[in-house]
Amino acid sequence: MDTNRITVAYGDGIGPEIMKATLEILQAAGANLEYDVIEIGEKVYLAGNTAGISNENWHILEKNKIFLKAPITTPQGGGYQSLNVAIRKTLGLYSNVRPCISYAPYVRSNFPKMDLVIIRENEEDLYAGIEYQQTDDVLQCLKLVSVQGTEKIIRYAFEYAIANNRKHLTCMSKDNIMKMTDGLFHKTFDRIAKEYPSITTDHYIIDIGAAKLASDPERFDMIVTMNLYGDIISDIAADVAGSVGLGGSSNVGENFAMFEAIHGSAPDIAGKDIANPSGLLNGACMMLVQIGKADIAEKIQNALLKTLEDGVHTGDMYKDGVSKVKVGTQAFAQAVIERLGQLPVQFKPVHLNHNAKPIVIKSPIVPKTEKVLLGVDLFLDQDNKTAEELAAMLNSLSNTHLKLDRISNRGVVVYPNGHASTFCTNHWRCRFKQMGSGLTFENVLELQAQVMSLNLDIIKTENLYQINGNLAYSVSQGEK
Repeated sequence: MDTNRITVAYGDGIGPEIMKATLEILQAAGANLEYDVIEIGEKVYLAGNTAGISNENWHILEKNKIFLKAPITTPQGGGYQSLNVAIRKTLGLYSNVRPCISYAPYVRSNFPKMDLVIIRENEEDLYAGIEYQQTDDVLQCLKLVSVQGTEKIIRYAFEYAIANNRKHLTCMSKDNIMKMTDGLFHKTFDRIAKEYPSITTDHYIIDIGAAKLASDPERFDMIVTMNLYGDIISDIAADVAGSVGLGGSSNVGENFAMFEAIHGSAPDIAGKDIANPSGLLNGACMMLVQIGKADIAEKIQNALLKTLEDGVHTGDMYKDGVSKVKVGTQAFAQAVIERLGQLPVQFKPVHLNHNAKPIVIKSPIVPKTEKVLLGVDLFLDQDNKTAEELAAMLNSLSNTHLKLDRISNRGVVVYPNGHASTFCTNHWRCRFKQMGSGLTFENVLELQAQVMSLNLDIIKTENLYQINGNLAYSVSQGEK
């Protein structure tokens, strides 16, 4: 993706200051870029556009394909949706890449050897944002995980490891509980790992993995994980590295890419010329690699490291006995510019592959498989019946195709053989299994009509399938 024209957004809060500093450094380093500047964020929201971006600016993004974005502010309250999430999903930016590096001793960190990269799936999972209130007391958020999205992010992680000379890749999931969604992620990781024998691999359950990341991050080289988990652990990693203000990230898709700092817009220090531009600058260096200018990125990153070890620090990094001078945003940028062409002495100099090509992973084709209807889960909103009373009503139905198998509440079986101590909400899952074979959708509709005739409120229906010979739904305790 060799291009000289990109889209730039100055953003909100400290965004204009750190973008100005970053672009000055890029120009001085010889990046030779042209910019289309667009307005996004708080001003657009408050002008009445709840998307935070105009249709015209969407077209500019789609035309240039490369986007360097300063932090933006999403107003609290109202119908404002996260523009960051919207851009990632609209442009198919499935891979979020966050390097987490310690800059000790010039930046406080207990882990001076920390140097890891977190690859986060960027479009799916709970961040699909599909939520419903089911009953008076139960709300639902759908966790959506696709075969295509899972395979793309895992292949991207392995390809990134090869391209950047990383030796070990760790997968994190919660497949001991979410055996289908997280199970797909872990199984896909294990399958694809066999195609990359030069990369050693392991897997952590996300809770203990996050704990190990906080207590011993130097054990990790690269991590690939799902959307929500990746959001959480990348912030943990940035914090324990001590370099939240220095962290940049990329959001990469098949045809588009967005680059940014990992921190927010920090409106409390906006306009004071004290913000650290390093996070956005590091994001911009990732952009330069993406567009075929790795030599310029290498020059900038080495100048940045030389600036840090020379003790020229913004206020967030300044430390008595280590720092030599405290500078503002623009003075820091000038210090980096003055060191372009120099190499750090205490830090290991950055050496990038000047012939690196963008990693492009195409969506796999998922073959059509046999799908057989085995039953149905009817979710009911009922607040004045016990599980036994509800079961008695449902068992009274004269349906010759479907029979009540069990009732659960919040995922716990309460009929048959429920326990009196189990707390129940108004949200009941009533599982009906087929009697015989050849179940049809007409049989399900007949059941629904019979249940409604009992004045029971059906709030949701989930069909139970067998796909390619395997059960395609979660089973309850004791269920086969």
